[in-house]
Amino acid sequence: MPRTRLDLDRIRASRAVIDQRFLDTPLTPCDALGRELGCTVSVKLETANPVRSFKARGTELVTSNLVDRGETAVVCASAGNLGQALAWSGGRRGLAVTVVASKRAPATKLDRIRALGAELILVDGDIETARDLASRIAHERGVRLVEDSLDLETCEGAATIGLELAAATPAFDTVLIALGGGAMATGIGHVLKTLTPAVEVVCVQPAGAPALTLSWRARRVVTTDSTDTIADGVAGRHPIPEVLTDLLAVADDAVLVRESSITTAMRLLLEHAGLVVEPSAALGVAAILEAPARFADRHVVTVVCGANVDPTAFHEWVRPPHPAPEHGGS
Repeated sequence: MPRTRLDLDRIRASRAVIDQRFLDTPLTPCDALGRELGCTVSVKLETANPVRSFKARGTELVTSNLVDRGETAVVCASAGNLGQALAWSGGRRGLAVTVVASKRAPATKLDRIRALGAELILVDGDIETARDLASRIAHERGVRLVEDSLDLETCEGAATIGLELAAATPAFDTVLIALGGGAMATGIGHVLKTLTPAVEVVCVQPAGAPALTLSWRARRVVTTDSTDTIADGVAGRHPIPEVLTDLLAVADDAVLVRESSITTAMRLLLEHAGLVVEPSAALGVAAILEAPARFADRHVVTVVCGANVDPTAFHEWVRPPHPAPEHGGS
């Protein structure tokens, strides 16, 4: 069993707290996508729910615990998906939810946070700037600050995906997990390395936002000064030391992928699986595109973790490249 902050018994018990709409999500073989990629591919779909991402698995635990302790308010920093999930879970339990986000976050995500009834505060910087302000607000108001990936509820909520994967048949060889703050990777990784240790856990991050992957490789926290990626949901710059320690215990590999591979992966998921996904959710397919020989003849599961994407941007990203004009002779 990997030595992490997570606990398998708590993860199992958390299923009784999480709303059923977020549990037992489809794990679907996608033969057409597999033929395109040269391996057997199954998609774990975490988008067919009220917040269109996996994040509510964790916020359900956070908000349930807060209500049990008599708390009435909560604040978080978010690139968009955590804020939506916290607004949904907190709102249905009567909590006042405040979300701090970057003005540069996708308008689709920001609009959804507002629509779900949260107070939304925007900052000029990136997610790290939002985290600083959220921390100050929590201190000033005396309310709980939810820190994605640092707070165990966010990791152990995401880990329930791992329980579902571990019980799946037929068995698979590799799971590809988008790597941002690390909650999903450490959660799923902890469960799989406990219950199905032969499964290879591969984390995938954009080359334009590589901090946690670089940290995993160096076995120490590595920060970056900036990010440059369309995958806004995984674009952190300052990895959390405790999360890195957990990740080192459960991840077999961490890889970086190019932006062009991400957009190609989004297009393939649309064309071959009928899925509209945000860039972060396409990272697993992007990893296969960049190393087809590595995954050839394997059964690979990729976790499609979010579908909160601006329609205009999506259609631009998935537009097929124009073929070079033909020059005929006379």
